[in-house]
Amino acid sequence: MTGSDPTSVGTPITLLIADDDEVTRSGLRTLLAAQPGITVVGEAADGVEAVELAQGLRPDVVLMDVRMPRRNGIEATRQLLAEAADPPKVVVITTFENDGYVTAALSAGASGFVLKRLPVRQIAEAVRVVAAGEAVLFPAALGRMVAARPLGSAEALPQAALTGREEEVLRLMATGLSNPEIAESLTVSLETVKTHVGNVLTKLGAQNRTHAVVIAYESGLVVPGFTG
Repeated sequence: MTGSDPTSVGTPITLLIADDDEVTRSGLRTLLAAQPGITVVGEAADGVEAVELAQGLRPDVVLMDVRMPRRNGIEATRQLLAEAADPPKVVVITTFENDGYVTAALSAGASGFVLKRLPVRQIAEAVRVVAAGEAVLFPAALGRMVAARPLGSAEALPQAALTGREEEVLRLMATGLSNPEIAESLTVSLETVKTHVGNVLTKLGAQNRTHAVVIAYESGLVVPGFTG
């Protein structure tokens, strides 16, 4: 997982929780509402309701289950990010580390994922991280997910379009490093890293840095277990 100090609480973050299990949804609401800096503004029981509430309430972040009735979290994420004028960040929440739906949701534009079994403080940290514009990545788990996808699902990486430095930055992104950490690793300025990341996203046609990392894994530029 990447991002700033998880104990730092700045501008209050509004959160919408989407999960078809009422007990899970209620438990998450109670626990996350008690976390500093997070205000839960609504709950959705399926993907259709998640989109409708998100468009009306305009939360900063949606915590989105993927396996829901009427419309799953993948389609809900895709619709939200395509239709909303100022779309929220989406964090996928799932029970299984090898859930193939998660990689599809990340490709649809979700900013990261968390496991339901994580302590609530880590889920709250993930919400804060994506609200700040960073990504929530668990490189080992993401690598396993991508490796488990059906053959033929890989996206082609236009490697010729990426410079050597941009490939290097993409590989470091795949390890879960934040922009400041990449800048330190490469001994360059933060602004230089931001420029490289922006170029990578544009050239790959990626929704965000998380989607770019999924493409890197699926294309074979980064392999499961890569640590930099």
